Amino acid sequence: MFPADLKYTKDHEWLKPAGDGTALVGITQYAQDALGDVVFVDLPEAGDAFTQGDEFGTVESVKTVSELNMPSAGEVLEVNAALADHPEAVNEDPYGKGWMVKIKLTGPLADLLDAKAYEALVSSESH
Repeated sequence: MFPADLKYTKDHEWLKPAGDGTALVGITQYAQDALGDVVFVDLPEAGDAFTQGDEFGTVESVKTVSELNMPSAGEVLEVNAALADHPEAVNEDPYGKGWMVKIKLTGPLADLLDAKAYEALVSSESH
């Protein structure tokens, strides 16, 4: 149900390590389902640094505004600029075109869930 090559937070962000010290970050299918139609994504600037758990932006949907929390300490290398004009990519392809930021990892991938553990968390929240 959730891609096995990703790591997940309890706040429904995902992190995809690239193997070169960088990683992509986005929100999960579960999160975008809960949000509904995404109409705006507010992201940081390249060069901004965050510690694990820091708010790094927001996602606005027709229902609500939700904080984005950084899954691991890192420095933003790149922001998905396409989301400024096409925020619906978050709904259409949350693990692909809907990625939010690319970071240079500066901390361990501690306290992140694997796909099985994340699926168990989602399952417990939806009952």
